[in-house]
Amino acid sequence: MNLFTLTLNVAVDQTITVDKLTLGAVHRARSASYAAGGKGVNAAACLADWGLPVAACGFLGRENAAFFEDFLSEKKVEDRFVRVDGASRTNVKLVDGDDTTDINLPGIKVGRAALAALDGILDDFAARGAMFPGLAALSGSLPTGCPEDIYARQVKKLTQAGFRVILDASGPALRAALAAPILPFCIKPNRHEIEEWAGRKLEGPGMVLEAARGLRRRGVALVVVSLGREGAWFVAEEGALLAWAEAPNIVSTVGAGDAMVAGIAAALAEGASLERIARLSTAFSLGKLGRIGSGLPDRETLEGFAGRVELRPASALDPI
Repeated sequence: MNLFTLTLNVAVDQTITVDKLTLGAVHRARSASYAAGGKGVNAAACLADWGLPVAACGFLGRENAAFFEDFLSEKKVEDRFVRVDGASRTNVKLVDGDDTTDINLPGIKVGRAALAALDGILDDFAARGAMFPGLAALSGSLPTGCPEDIYARQVKKLTQAGFRVILDASGPALRAALAAPILPFCIKPNRHEIEEWAGRKLEGPGMVLEAARGLRRRGVALVVVSLGREGAWFVAEEGALLAWAEAPNIVSTVGAGDAMVAGIAAALAEGASLERIARLSTAFSLGKLGRIGSGLPDRETLEGFAGRVELRPASALDPI
């Protein structure tokens, strides 16, 4: 399997746990940790923990590249990042019980040379895709200097090379990708992101489902909408399933959506049915909720989580 993730705007995730977050107050942290992060980096770590060979690419700031290099080496993730001047950003995650408040700092700036170097790496992956089945997960925000249509162009290149592309993005980058003539195989918006695309508030699971079906009609083969504590919709040609499971132990919500992307990729890599995709990706997300930092528990634990996922078909919904 030719499998890689793309993170254009990596981050050092600083997770700080407090007893109760109060605006304007002085807090004493119960714990603090640093981890190599960014959506695609997190997804690659999860895929490596699952046992799949995976590469990661994108942009790394030279000033703190060693932090990411050590992490990727430890996880046995192939490092295909382009180094650029400056330091990759730090994102602060304030954990208060089951809730996480994110403070995402500005990222590095990339220029024409860096973008051209990245295009060369993606050309290399695309050439491999002509010979071997390919899966690519493109994730996250854009650093300064990246054109808004960068994901749209990469989706076109990789799809034409035989890749199935999973896109986890938001804002103008997502809109550009969904307005392009060649669409991603799969997208994974959260409720806020699909509401932003739809241009309206989506009350209840039924309205979210209809928006997801609208994306399916546009040509996206698999639409996964994560809804936090309400579960996630999985919508494909096979039908629509609402997946939900009770989290056994929530330590942090940081990276749970990235783990779900990894679970989708892992399931697609094994040629899974829609039910298996829903179960495994939900299990990956549950596994991440029980940990701070990147990575997942062992396979046996994750398969146990997958077996506990409740699936509700769209036909079981109350009338909208």
